[in-house]
Amino acid sequence: MYFPYLRGRQYELLALRELIENDRLSDNIIPIIEPVKITSTLLSTIKTFINNNKKMIIIRNPKVGNFIADSHTSKNKGIFESIQQVLCDSNIYSGIIIDDNSKENVNLLLSQRIPYSQMVALCLKGDSIDNWKSVFINNSPIYNIIPYSPSFRHIRKGRVMLDDKFDKLPRNSDYLNCDDEFFSDDHIYYEDDGYKGFSDYSIVGKEYANSGFAPYAVAIHIVYPTSISDKSLRIHHFVSDSNFGIDDPANKFYEALTKLVSWNKTKNLNTLAIRGFESMYRNETYPGLGVIKKLSIMHHIEWMGNYLDEVSKWFSVMNVSKMSK
Repeated sequence: MYFPYLRGRQYELLALRELIENDRLSDNIIPIIEPVKITSTLLSTIKTFINNNKKMIIIRNPKVGNFIADSHTSKNKGIFESIQQVLCDSNIYSGIIIDDNSKENVNLLLSQRIPYSQMVALCLKGDSIDNWKSVFINNSPIYNIIPYSPSFRHIRKGRVMLDDKFDKLPRNSDYLNCDDEFFSDDHIYYEDDGYKGFSDYSIVGKEYANSGFAPYAVAIHIVYPTSISDKSLRIHHFVSDSNFGIDDPANKFYEALTKLVSWNKTKNLNTLAIRGFESMYRNETYPGLGVIKKLSIMHHIEWMGNYLDEVSKWFSVMNVSKMSK
């Protein structure tokens, strides 16, 4: 299982919705959403998962963004109450970031008739293990999201390793000096390491900022398998060249996009997002920076889902073969 950890920004939610609407989200993918805002897009995305019988994790005590603060304002009351109602659906797991308030948070979920089997613990700091024990030592959640570290060896059930695979540089133009690098092989070895699944922050990274800024350079980040036989992932950074000011982002995008389209003539990546990028190249359209990130996330999640589906099919064939002998 792959658990992409996203922050619930507009482009991240739309990426998930479009994957479902185009039947490109594998059942081996369970996204984790740490909501940063109360929006109609968040509500509609959750409903899309429910209506399509797909699983997702919504963190109930987000640590970044304005979700908690916004929940106390009158203008958000209606949407917030609607979100709270759909979170009780069986397709939605309730995530709890373990902290000093975990016992109160878990008791609140239990009072809402959400069982332990629909809870997910995110124990992200070594200092939080005692708090985890105080609520989950006798009643395990369905999954425990933990960093890849020996410090969390006490947590044995439903372990999912979380690691930030994206090397976020200070400026997009910095990727010109390192345009291709190793990304991850967790999808190959997570079971060997004793985990039920693996998690990362996709091509966005762990770092969160409330607001963006106009970049000097435009970058497109695309993951791809090392070779036909080696399914470890690398990431290629396609960066614009005219990076001396913030003017003309459309041209900067087309410079980066031209590199991507040329590169893919030999890689032959064929996800929904890659086809979207190629369509923009042919039509010379600029969708905006948010759509660029949306498509890059969509490509990563679809590729990972295709890989895990292939692995599942292989194991099914092997099991049938063993049973017939």
